[in-house]
Amino acid sequence: MIRRTFIALTAATALGSAAFAMSHSKDIVDTAVEAGSFTTLVAAVQAAGLVDTLKGEGPFTVFAPTDEAFAALPEGTVESLLLPENRDQLVAILTYHVVPGKVMSGDLTNGMEAATVQGANVTIMTEGGVKVNEANVVSADIEASNGVIHVIDAVILPPES
Repeated sequence: MIRRTFIALTAATALGSAAFAMSHSKDIVDTAVEAGSFTTLVAAVQAAGLVDTLKGEGPFTVFAPTDEAFAALPEGTVESLLLPENRDQLVAILTYHVVPGKVMSGDLTNGMEAATVQGANVTIMTEGGVKVNEANVVSADIEASNGVIHVIDAVILPPES
């Protein structure tokens, strides 16, 4: 049942995501730029100084929030995070969306925990749709030359330390 869900999700992604066609020849950053629905994420990655890292060899798994996911944050949050004095907080949030290695949807199990680059774990749930913490995976297995992107519908925040 779960495997069929992933196969269906992967097929829908392949058929319904023309913006990502042939993206496996581009790195994660270029793939996100090309898609056109990650302008806020790309701006945040630039402000955090993480472009070179995410263009690096990898592999990386990125849970990429859409522009709509960033827009759903409380008013002024994104603008505040992009300020130079909040760079450390921005880096922590962005690196919480990245898992070392290439984790495809077929590798996921219900209740799985994955260590992020930020240091804390995210929890993956696969029953009733795939979730990363409380964010829904809306498009999976978008391959890039240095990893994979899974599109999510919310910004996930690292636990308070």
